[in-house]
Parts: sequence; structure tokens; C-alpha cells
Amino acid sequence: MQHAKNMILTIIVACQLMIILDSSIMVTALPEIGRTLHLTTTNLTWVQNAYILAFGGLLLLGARAGDILGRRRMFSIGIALFTVASMLVGLAQSSEFLLITRALQGVAAAFTTPSTLALLTVSFPEGPDRAKALALYSAVVGAGGSVGLILGGLLTDLVSWRLGMFINVPIGILLLIIVPRYLKETDRSTGRFDLPGAITSVVGMTSLVFGFVRAADAGWSDAVTLGSLALGIVMLAAFIAVESRAKQPITPLRLFSDRRRTAAYLGRFLFVGGNFSLFFFIPQFLQNVLGFGSFAAGLAFLPFTGVMFGMLYAMPRLLARFGSFKVLVAGIVIAIAGTAWLSRISADVHYFPDMFFPLIVMGIGAGLVFQPFTALGITGVEPRDAGAASGLVNAAHQTGGSMGLAILITVFDAFSRHAEASKAGLAHAVSASILGSAAFLTASLAVILIWFLPTARKKRASARDAVNEAPKARESVNPAT
Repeated sequence: MQHAKNMILTIIVACQLMIILDSSIMVTALPEIGRTLHLTTTNLTWVQNAYILAFGGLLLLGARAGDILGRRRMFSIGIALFTVASMLVGLAQSSEFLLITRALQGVAAAFTTPSTLALLTVSFPEGPDRAKALALYSAVVGAGGSVGLILGGLLTDLVSWRLGMFINVPIGILLLIIVPRYLKETDRSTGRFDLPGAITSVVGMTSLVFGFVRAADAGWSDAVTLGSLALGIVMLAAFIAVESRAKQPITPLRLFSDRRRTAAYLGRFLFVGGNFSLFFFIPQFLQNVLGFGSFAAGLAFLPFTGVMFGMLYAMPRLLARFGSFKVLVAGIVIAIAGTAWLSRISADVHYFPDMFFPLIVMGIGAGLVFQPFTALGITGVEPRDAGAASGLVNAAHQTGGSMGLAILITVFDAFSRHAEASKAGLAHAVSASILGSAAFLTASLAVILIWFLPTARKKRASARDAVNEAPKARESVNPAT
């Protein structure tokens, strides 16, 4: 029995790691990809955004597909499509083909990822086993991106950035072989797909991100920029209207009835928006200012990655002693401090100690937040909404990263335009972008404090009322006393 559970967890974590790795494995290779396929720094953001926009935008539809067609079936279909798409990305000979196949990877990830968390929830009932499984899952989600930086840099220096895509092929084939043996199919719900909801959410998010990236190139007064941003806002408003009327929505709005769960989604969106963007800007600084190679730039994240994985062992004790809210707040505060410290970089700094120690602090903070965010996002959810809730957790993660990068690339471009074309100018632009990341993390903290504290105060007030009412209740039962 335990062996079967271990294999289920291994399959889920291996699949999730493969998907998370591909959101960052190309980051340290971006300068090389730009030179090979003739892409500017701003346009290089689409190598990331083509993947994570399709990923985040279709996650909710992927979750619904798992509910209707069976989560194991969608898990297998997603892995198969992801394997084929990875091979096509590795074969890309033009920027257009690269971006299309990266988007196809994102579509595959969107139909696979909701099933991973839903299968984990079903396979591990609430208790110590689920807590341990969530801890490992959260560590993979949180630190997998930085592992991808190291692996991508190593493969780029030694062989080619393309190999980072090709290694998904044997892994995907192996997963397809063992999935039917260990994973049981889940119960299917009757219904239909909410295509209007899926279309409006994808078009809305894509339009917003395109608008911000376009602004970096053409400016905020550009007609296409303004039109894209306006379309994004209109489509997202339409998405909410569609979901409020749909009989079987991909995003049941009842999931937002819990203040803490809503705060967990929004807080995660903002935190990842700041945290993920660092994986784009720091390698640019390391390679173009400090002269690091791709592999060295990836290794530079080891302090962050090592500490973050190390927090995996401390999290159960910390959560048991202090609770999710206090651990979450402490983690965000620590991450803000580390990011603000790192924003002081310039062309004159050295990796050690000027970047080494801030990365450790950031790793501690990030290691503290993802497990509470994940747990709060699915706690108390009814079984019928398990797929939608897990989809929202991952959608917040992916769309947050895409939106954060799109917004902060405009900060980078604004400062690089007004700086001289030198290492000092590039360093100044990266510094401003990292400070923008700290602002995202601060907004995440504000959301958690504003939305959680009233609930905590109500609970304390209820507890005090119960204590005060106890003597009165005893007197009413025994008036003679």
C-alpha cells in the first residue's frame, strides 16, 4: 500500500517537475536563443509568455476536462501532447515556429497540471500523508524553476539549448507507460465544456500581456497598446459575466466565497508575479554585465534553490507550531527584504557577497510561502470543485508569472532607454526591475494582511464571547448557585 502511494506521488511530482522546469529551462539560454533566432530582449519575453500564457489561460478548462473525461485520462493525454510539443520546440528553426510550439507546450501543460493536484488530493486524504505530499509538491512548484535555470544553462554551454526540450521525450514516454499501472481513474461528472469562459479568459489575459509587452516597444500612447489593454479588460469582465451565468462554469464563483481562499489565489498571483520575473532579469545581468556563461548563470541560483529545498524539511514543524498564516506572512516579509537587498546591484558588484547572500534570504522567504498558499487554495473545497480549485491554484501561479514579467519588462525598457548603452546602463535597468519585483511582493503581503486579519479578529471575538457566555449558561442551568 505504501509502495503504491510512493509511486503515485513520484509520478505526480515527476510530471509537475517536468512542466515547471520548462517554464524556466530556457531562461539561461535566452541570450543564445536571441542571437540564433534574432530576437530582441523584449521579444525574448515571448519565449516565456507563449508558454505560460497558454498554460495559465487554459488551466481552468483543463481542470473541467478532467472532471468530465476523467483526470487520469486527461493526465495521460496532456503528457503525450507535452512530449510531442517538446520535441517540436527542440527542432525549431525560426522564432515563429519556436513561439507556436512553446504555446502548444503550454496547452499540454494546462490539461495535465490540474489533474496532478486533483489526483494528489484524491490519493492522499487530509492528514499527515497529505501534508507531506503537499510539502513535496509545493517544493517542486517553488524551486523547480530555479532547477530549470541550472539545467538549462548546463545543457546550453555543453551541447545546445535544444537538448533541454529533447530530454522531456524519454521522461514523457516512461510516464505514459507507468501511469495506467498506478493511477486509478477518478469518477467522471456529467456536463459540458464552458468554451465561452475559456475563450474570454485566454483572450483577456493574452491581450493584457501583449499590451504591456507592446508598450515596452511602442510606448503607452500607441494605438495597438491601448487597444490591446482595453480588449483585455473587456474580455476579463465578460469572463466574470459568463461564469456568473454558466450552468457548469470552468471557474465556479462560489470558490471565492471564502475570504482566505480568495486571498490565497490573489496573493499567490502577486507573489509569483514578482518572484518569477527575477528568473528573467537576473540571468540577463549575470551574463551581459558580469560576463557569466549560461551554466555559471544557472549555478548562481544554487543559494536560492538549495535553501528553498532545505525549507521542505522545516515546514511541517513550522506549520504545526505557528500555523499557515504566520508562516506565510513571515515568508513574504523575508522575500521582500531579500529582493529589496538584491535590487541594489550595479555594474561594480561582485556575485559574492553582493548577490549570494540576498539570494539566500530570498530562498528562505520563497521556501516558506508556497506550501501555505497551496494548502489555503484547496482547503475546505468540496470534492466536486477539487479540479477547479487546483486549476485556480495553478492558474494564479502561471498567469501571475506572465503578467509580472509583462509589466516589469516595461520598467526594464523604460530605464534602459534613458540609460547609456553600457553595462552600467543595463545594470541600472535590471536594478529597477528587481525593485519592481519587490513591489509585487509587497502587494501580495498587503492582500494577505487585509483579507486575513478581519477573519482572525472575528474568530478571536467569537472565542471571547463563548468564554463570557459560559458562566451565564451555567447560572441559567442551576439558578440556585
